[in-house]
Amino acid sequence: MSPLLGRLTHELSLRGELLQTVHDPLAAGDPFFAALLSCHRELLSKPNELLRTPLLLQRSDFMLDDNLGAKLVECNSIAAGMAPFGEQVQKLHKHLGQSWPECARQYSTTWPTQLLDNPATSSMATAIANTAHQVAKDLNDGNTPSFLMVIQEEEDNVFDQHLLEEELEKLGVKTYRRTFRQLHEQLSTGDKQSLQLQDCGTVHVVYLRAGYQYKDYIATDLDTQRCCDALQNTRIFIERHRVAVNATVAQQLASSKRMQLYVTDGGKPLLQELGFNADEQDALIAVLAQMRRVDASSIQAHKRDNDSKNWVLKNQGEGGGHCIFDEDIMHRLNSLQKTEYDAWILMQRLRPTPRSQSTLIIRDGQAQCVEGLVSEIGIFTAHLDGLPLVTNRNSAGLIGYLVRSKPPGVTEGGIHSGYGALDSLCY
Repeated sequence: MSPLLGRLTHELSLRGELLQTVHDPLAAGDPFFAALLSCHRELLSKPNELLRTPLLLQRSDFMLDDNLGAKLVECNSIAAGMAPFGEQVQKLHKHLGQSWPECARQYSTTWPTQLLDNPATSSMATAIANTAHQVAKDLNDGNTPSFLMVIQEEEDNVFDQHLLEEELEKLGVKTYRRTFRQLHEQLSTGDKQSLQLQDCGTVHVVYLRAGYQYKDYIATDLDTQRCCDALQNTRIFIERHRVAVNATVAQQLASSKRMQLYVTDGGKPLLQELGFNADEQDALIAVLAQMRRVDASSIQAHKRDNDSKNWVLKNQGEGGGHCIFDEDIMHRLNSLQKTEYDAWILMQRLRPTPRSQSTLIIRDGQAQCVEGLVSEIGIFTAHLDGLPLVTNRNSAGLIGYLVRSKPPGVTEGGIHSGYGALDSLCY
């Protein structure tokens, strides 16, 4: 299923006019998407200079609803991190189960069981390394392939990044870390339109762990009126070189919540137009939850039906803190200006099946017993120019998984924000 979603993101990313049309209504109410659309238009204006190869390392997040089955929450094409954490916690659970089986049985309804293998770090590193070698070959570059991770200023959520870098270095790939501000002064063009990093040489793969929010493009030492343009132009500069990029501006737009709404509304006719056969259309439709656009009519209907408990109000932001629930939905809808309507969507609220057995989670170094734990499952996939990459998982496109579990009364599930806990899958 998840490789199909990766292919869907790629197919949508190829349709530049569609991306502009779908997202244009956001510009008035979402300054970040207005800037992102501007970058996309600049790239589209000179298609002969758009030399990058799109590498898509996507995480598709699902919840298992009590009645509806597995439903897609969202797709993350940019900064889709934490795959190494999923692998590490699976190893931890395996060790705990083998060392203290009685304890494992007490807190698991299925123990003794088989934990689902999760070689996410090595699989993602293999996908990146193979891509780096391919780009180097295309450039006739005999030097060691290199990988550039674009990071946030003063980022503290770095540990999964380092695990990935260590695995890449084991595979013979040089790794570098830079912010957009640093790249603004350190990138240049080499032979055959290769991307050059100051004092480091040719870059073969660029992986964005930043770029999904406005503050990633702000440089405090540049004039505020031009700092965002300067750093956004750095992203445009990257895409005009012979380098593999995850995520491209087009991929980021193609995996937005606004586009998710458009695909849900378009249904099978749209999917057929995008090249999916009947079985693939059925599979994709089956995981799409009901969505509504925010406009005067839907707000009035929402108020009339008093149905806030069955919906989630979302803006276009990535990461935690962008969802509104219950009575807060109507408060926010009433406060919106008409120009802001298109920046929001209503999505059917999913009711994941709670666990029937008490579960231990670790918070601040302390074990806490939680009743009715619920989970969100993220599946990582890898595509290069739309084709699934075969990794050492020996399964085309699949990389690994990330499970985030939380108490039933908690609406946000972020790990770094402290709401959720890392978890594992078993069968």
